[in-house]
Order: sequence, then structure tokens, then C-alpha cells
Amino acid sequence: MSQFAAKIYAPAYEPKDRHPAIFRLFDSLKSGEVMELTNDHDPRPLHYQFMMEREGQFTWEYLEEGPDVWRVANEKK
Repeated sequence: MSQFAAKIYAPAYEPKDRHPAIFRLFDSLKSGEVMELTNDHDPRPLHYQFMMEREGQFTWEYLEEGPDVWRVANEKK
């Protein structure tokens, strides 16, 4: 069984839809559940957006840091 309650591959979404889709998935998690975010570039701007919009509600851990693939474990507190 996977350690992730949900997974999302950001490049599968149109750029304008990526962050909203990621936030919808995160918001659907229960406390303690973790989603895996996979991207084709460093999702640092998304991390900043989480810090602004979901302050104190998540943890963010890089699992893989490029150069071609970035993976993040994002846990809902």
C-alpha cells in the first residue's frame, strides 16, 4: 500500500489549472494524509502559495529535486 493518500502529476494539467487542481486535492485530504506532487520544475512558487493560503496547515518535504523531476510529499496537518 502506498504511503500517499493521493498523487498528482502537475504537467498533466494546463498551466492555469495546475495550482487550483493541487489545492483542491490537498483540501480533500484528511488530517495526517499525505499527497505526492510530481512536477517537471521546482514547485517553489507553489510552496510559497501554500505558505500564504494554508499557513500552518501542511508540511512540505522534497523527495526528489530535479533536474528533470521534482517530487514533494505534502501532508495535511
